[in-house]
Amino acid sequence: MSNTLYPLKFKPILKERIWGGTKLHNIMGKQFPNPAERYGESWEISGVDGDVSVVQNGFLAGNTLNELIEVYMGDLVGESLYERFGEEFPLLIKLIDASETLSIQVHPDDETARERHHAYGKTEMWYIIDAEKDALIYTGFENDIAREEYLRAVKEGKLESYLHKEKAVPGDVFFIPAGRVHAIGKGVLLAEIQQTSDITYRIFDWNRVDSSGKPRDLHTELAADVIDFSKVRDPKLHPQDEVNKTSELTSCDYFTVNRLTFTYAIQRDYNMLDSFVIYLCIEGECSVVYESGHSERLSKGETILLPAELKDIILRPQGKCTLLEIYVK
Repeated sequence: MSNTLYPLKFKPILKERIWGGTKLHNIMGKQFPNPAERYGESWEISGVDGDVSVVQNGFLAGNTLNELIEVYMGDLVGESLYERFGEEFPLLIKLIDASETLSIQVHPDDETARERHHAYGKTEMWYIIDAEKDALIYTGFENDIAREEYLRAVKEGKLESYLHKEKAVPGDVFFIPAGRVHAIGKGVLLAEIQQTSDITYRIFDWNRVDSSGKPRDLHTELAADVIDFSKVRDPKLHPQDEVNKTSELTSCDYFTVNRLTFTYAIQRDYNMLDSFVIYLCIEGECSVVYESGHSERLSKGETILLPAELKDIILRPQGKCTLLEIYVK
């Protein structure tokens, strides 16, 4: 086993979006390449074709995530994950700032995505970091709806009235399986943990037009084939926010996400886990201490990837710190 791997930081990939704003800079500390632009997303760790993350710390700086997997294989991602995904990194971690409501959309499951796009489907999770007063999350249908009724609502521009809405509150967690219609409402800043997939079927875009005055493409037929038309039940998760304890937020076949809020040094033992671990810092800052006292600092808005071969970690906070801890069981 090599001893050369260490906690890896990557250069954020900032995405200009028609609905983007300034919170990625103002709240999460991202440096905008062009301060006049509206940035809606920061891709923190990505293996998506054309948008592969590049290391920014240590001697591996300048290498891409996929190059590292090619060289370090199971030492980086975990043996079972390397067998399952090969050189493709299985998760995409984003921060999203919606200064306008995003389009109503849906994602296909693995089977449909494989048939149509030779890609993975997209199941995702949202963690609300900041929300303006009365900001909403749209997720699933308020009641069961027939496909024909749904298509009529889309055609008449009345789909919103059929959707289930929840008020967005910092600390809220929403699990969004493939097939569930959803949208992030205006005034929400969140972390998104999802399968590595960039396949989105846009259903309704609030009659918006792009910078050249054209409406964005919709995918009505593709979407109708993958939607779950049943009434949504309990889409908001209510985890306990306990200090100096681990709170599991959600766990599925694709990812497990825990919240760690701590005020003193805590030890993390990953000897029983065959996976990389990602820390996304939501609040405060800490040091990630590994292998005989080496450490990497992690501040609010930053993300770090622990290679699977690093099994014993100490997290040392400056005051109070909150992290999302993400891995694949």
